[in-house]
Amino acid sequence: MRQEPRIPQKIYSNEDARKIDLAAMKKEGINSYLLMHKAAEAALEHTIKQFSYTKNWKVICGGGNNAGDGFVFARLAAKKGFDVSVSALVLPKNLKNDALQAYKDFIADNGKFGLWSGSIDPNADLIVDAILGSGLSRKIKGSFSEAVDKINKHDAKVVSLDIPTGINSDTGALMGNAVRADMTIIFVALTGSCYMGRGQNYYGEKKFDDLDIPRDCYNEVKPQIECISNEVITNALPIRERDAHKGDFGHLLIVGGSPGMLGAVLLAGEAALRCGAGRVTIATHPSHCDSIPLTRPELMSCPIRKANDIDEILSDITTIVIGPGLGKSDWANEIFSKVITSSQPIVVDADGLNILAKKPNQREDWILTPHPGEAARLLNDSTTNVQLDRLSSLKRLQKMYKGNIVLKGMGTLIASRDSIPLICTEGNPGMASPGMGDILAGIIGGLLAQGLSSSESAAIGVAIHAKSGDIAALIGERGTIATDLMDQIKFWANP
Repeated sequence: MRQEPRIPQKIYSNEDARKIDLAAMKKEGINSYLLMHKAAEAALEHTIKQFSYTKNWKVICGGGNNAGDGFVFARLAAKKGFDVSVSALVLPKNLKNDALQAYKDFIADNGKFGLWSGSIDPNADLIVDAILGSGLSRKIKGSFSEAVDKINKHDAKVVSLDIPTGINSDTGALMGNAVRADMTIIFVALTGSCYMGRGQNYYGEKKFDDLDIPRDCYNEVKPQIECISNEVITNALPIRERDAHKGDFGHLLIVGGSPGMLGAVLLAGEAALRCGAGRVTIATHPSHCDSIPLTRPELMSCPIRKANDIDEILSDITTIVIGPGLGKSDWANEIFSKVITSSQPIVVDADGLNILAKKPNQREDWILTPHPGEAARLLNDSTTNVQLDRLSSLKRLQKMYKGNIVLKGMGTLIASRDSIPLICTEGNPGMASPGMGDILAGIIGGLLAQGLSSSESAAIGVAIHAKSGDIAALIGERGTIATDLMDQIKFWANP
């Protein structure tokens, strides 16, 4: 048995994934039907390994290459002794090219075949989704939609070939209803839907197979996105010299905390300390300054009554985070306008982003950290549209505001100038709780203060935040709160 390929770090558009297929056929002389056969073999191997206890298999086929994969899968499964039958949503006379050949070979081997009847055998204990593949660009309907609904309501385990039916492979948007798989075997290349949009919830366990396509074929195209690797953290955060002192690791200024909003800056401040910032000062409303040392004595504070008060401390500051608990008052607007003219690198979060949305500006050295709602305001668009195509939204933000963009959410995306966007594949729904964004802003600011570049701070900050959240949620996602991450941040900041 060949070694199982690792899930790759690079993500391609559906169009470019197809170019990789074509390069394999053209440069290496690999026949397209042979690729289909390899895909079916890989899918069968994973299915047997995962669901060997199942006995009655039903393969539901559509009409394109995904259907061809299904016919070959069914033929090979039958040869191994599994009770397998195919239910087709498309008449055999309408099949073309490799899908037609796959059907003929299946029938020639006396495969059990029937047209879609509107139901699935209640005794089936494994369903293989080979209805629609990665090229889907419009909403599914009719018998195809009906089949998806029947699959989702059935008690059997579900395996999808390449991608669950009903998902846009680039954006992860649902094209009507979609198959909820227990496992999906992805062929050749990952696409955006593996980690973006609602579609990522439908894959189940992800398995990958490159079908032995040579690495050279992947060099024909550039990936759309790359996953953040652990090596990035290790390389950027080496072991400190024995004679290091706090002055070596920067002085971060966190600006925010309007009346009643002290918690946000405290979370950001502690997170910055936990990831190694040398000193952290909280510039906040005067009403809060006496409370800060009582809560976290390692933090320094500075009362800000008017915007010009910031000038008194800027000369000693390495990096600025503005926005946590800032509010939208005249006080907040004046301070924001003052801070963004400073020469230090800046992280803009929370209410800082809401103010920026009303007063658009550009800087090459700042890091903006919007969640989808804030991104919508920055783009003068809807949250729905932002989420429908997160990668496009990220690029629009970067074009409009420059600098580095961190589009938070499930599959956080990071854009930097002239670099391939990055995606974080870690994190969990338990992190959808108050204060998590403040902690992320603090981590990024803390890394930036220590001398990491803006792009490194954004990517590594997101990774440390997500990894810390995953550890914090090990005993359960529901009920995880922001302060649960603090001890984990220290662990991940010392790779």
